Amino acid sequence: MRAEPQAAPYRADPRILSLAPWLADPVSAADFPRLTLRFRNQRWAEAVGLGALTDAEWLRHFGRFEPLPDNLPQPLALRYHGHQFRVYNPELGDGRGFLFAQFRDGDDRLLDLGTKGSGQTPWSRQGDGRLTLKGAVREVLATEMLEALGVNTSKTFSVVETGEELWRGDEPSPTRSAVMVRLSHGHIRIGTFQRLLAYEKAEEMAQLVDYCLAEFPGPPPPVDAPGRDEPAVILLHQVVERMADLAASYMAAGFVHGVLNTDNMNISGESFDYGPWRWLPKWDADFTAAYFDHAGLYSFGRQPEAFRWNCGQFAMALRLLADSPPLIAALERFGDRFQHHLARRVLWRLGVQPLGEAADLALLNAIGVYLRETEMAPDQFFFVYRGLREKPEGALGEALAAYRPVADADHPIWQDQAPPTLVIDEVERIWAAIDTEDDWSPLHQQVAAIRRLGDALGPPPAPAGQAFSAGSAGASS
Repeated sequence: MRAEPQAAPYRADPRILSLAPWLADPVSAADFPRLTLRFRNQRWAEAVGLGALTDAEWLRHFGRFEPLPDNLPQPLALRYHGHQFRVYNPELGDGRGFLFAQFRDGDDRLLDLGTKGSGQTPWSRQGDGRLTLKGAVREVLATEMLEALGVNTSKTFSVVETGEELWRGDEPSPTRSAVMVRLSHGHIRIGTFQRLLAYEKAEEMAQLVDYCLAEFPGPPPPVDAPGRDEPAVILLHQVVERMADLAASYMAAGFVHGVLNTDNMNISGESFDYGPWRWLPKWDADFTAAYFDHAGLYSFGRQPEAFRWNCGQFAMALRLLADSPPLIAALERFGDRFQHHLARRVLWRLGVQPLGEAADLALLNAIGVYLRETEMAPDQFFFVYRGLREKPEGALGEALAAYRPVADADHPIWQDQAPPTLVIDEVERIWAAIDTEDDWSPLHQQVAAIRRLGDALGPPPAPAGQAFSAGSAGASS
């Protein structure tokens, strides 16, 4: 069963202030006309010592953004560059969000509270700095489902409706507005390093490498890795490992992020910033989430390639501190690590004991063929065959014959007809109830169903050194 996050005292630790002079710009939150609390993540609030806040206090901190005690005196909009659909953009940065607070949890991890939709910053680029309420609702759903499926993801901490009417070109307007707060294990991006490379800031990059190694700890490089004692090389090995695992977790979840740009790649290996995401209705490598991704660059089947390419851009940035050969050696590990993590995560979701690299790879191939031929929804596949409660016929059944279940099938969810799903029709149904009737019950019901699934699945077997995995502290509430 998935463990509850453990309650912990509030321990402010705004470590980012040591880097802030060259990493961020002090900003102020927008003054919203109305604040209505729509989502409060109480379990994770308890885990960082904020569970005792009243709703009025909650709104002051996460709607008006009054500073938390002994924390950042003013919000910080972080600076970064990035490749957007592989076109370099030097004009990025936190354009509608900021870093609001940092603190330690009960495991001494440094966690951030960051915002989305909190107003304009120096990096807004003519944008209004706002977030639609639909966007916030979609982020609640995405983070809840990803956490249930064992993906290392940010947690949606708070959603407050703000009483403004927003005009957007990609949805009916005017539409309702919101400000969202996410809980994350850091907000340092690959694009953060790319910016320092562009300005040839070697001293600042060395400071940032040290910060990441201290706050996002991971396993050491392999014993035979060249340059394994150099901080930049160590960090690249860790990021390659985390990104390979994150890519594998997307594939095992049947999830398409949609916008895997380098400014959306967190050095901690934590998935965040959910815009045009989708879950697969059927197994389709060409399935895309973003309507503007005409070339399918970030389609479902190309996501591992995107992660690997982004790691390559990180390696190029680190050439400011290290020679190319040890960085290339670290980068070349991505493919093998991805295959390792994909097998680990698919077998976990299927609820069977691994047999070995060759057998597990053959099983993954058989599952892919089965899903393509039957057009069975991936969510339904893993639900029906979890723990080998049933066995498919044909080649997949033969491949599974040697495997043994390790999953607990006693949870009552396995007696349901189908698992909770977030295919687009379900997401639109939930939003329509809010939009037309101000009925939030379908959202609450779906979140409860998703958490029930997460409880039944339990945490995935965590790789060594993953600092803030979904299973490390349980499902959110």
